Amino acid sequence: MLVAEGVPGKPGLTDVTREMRIIRLGEGVDATGRLSTEAISRCRTALTDYTETMNELGVQSVRMVATSATRDASNKDEFFDMTAEVLCKHFPGAVAEVISGQTEAELTFAGGVIDLDPSEGPFVVTDLGGGSTEIVVGQIVRGEVQILGARSLDVGCVRLTERVLHSDPPTEAEITDARTVIADALAEAGDVPVGRAARWVGVAGTFTTLSALAQGMGEYDAERIHGSVISLKQMREVCDHLVASSVTERRSMGPMHPGRADVIGGGSLVVQELCDVMAERAGLTELTVSEKDILDGIAMSVLSRLAG
Repeated sequence: MLVAEGVPGKPGLTDVTREMRIIRLGEGVDATGRLSTEAISRCRTALTDYTETMNELGVQSVRMVATSATRDASNKDEFFDMTAEVLCKHFPGAVAEVISGQTEAELTFAGGVIDLDPSEGPFVVTDLGGGSTEIVVGQIVRGEVQILGARSLDVGCVRLTERVLHSDPPTEAEITDARTVIADALAEAGDVPVGRAARWVGVAGTFTTLSALAQGMGEYDAERIHGSVISLKQMREVCDHLVASSVTERRSMGPMHPGRADVIGGGSLVVQELCDVMAERAGLTELTVSEKDILDGIAMSVLSRLAG
């Protein structure tokens, strides 16, 4: 959840509060095609708390979006009925919307580059989630986002872990299978003009956790993570260590969110493959990590809607 303030028609947002919970909405979707009752219940609990916070803060306009897990689920109507019931208690007419992979990519890009100098673009922004990975190339021209190419791929840390990484830590055979799955997914993004990018930006929890570990943090520090620049060599080394570690070992790492420990090995394998793509196709040698992400893109879209 992001609550932010802004003035319609003027650029920029000021954070009021930002909160993240790992609820695993997409848990099991890859295998069953359905959102589990437990996952929907976890979402209800988080959304109830979020709605109460928004109401206490006097939020005037709400936008809730749902991404990969709900796009794939056969029982997504159950999820949307629940979100409407919870949201409308305080915000009549506010309902969650399932967005396309293209829209998800565009919102992610807008949020990910919000604090970057446009002259350093074009940028390639990557959002590695639980069920999907977005790769977006774009630039900022006279304050406007221009998307040059985008793709949402059905590979994420939860989906990959559930599909092939069954051992703890994963076996060499499982790692090989995972790399094949990732390579096949990334091949679908061959038409995204990554080679035009001058800077790679990684957003969301896998990237921010990897940055924290690369910097040797004893605990998670968002201010040090936001805008941090990590060499691809160091990023690969951190990923190698995580893939080889057990879940218990990962949980003991200071900046690791306990709810991420069992799937970050899969996320690390995706990041390693992305490092190869960025090096080979764009000649890039480092990654910029942003704490700003799709939430910021959503908030800016709300402000734009109000201005219109």
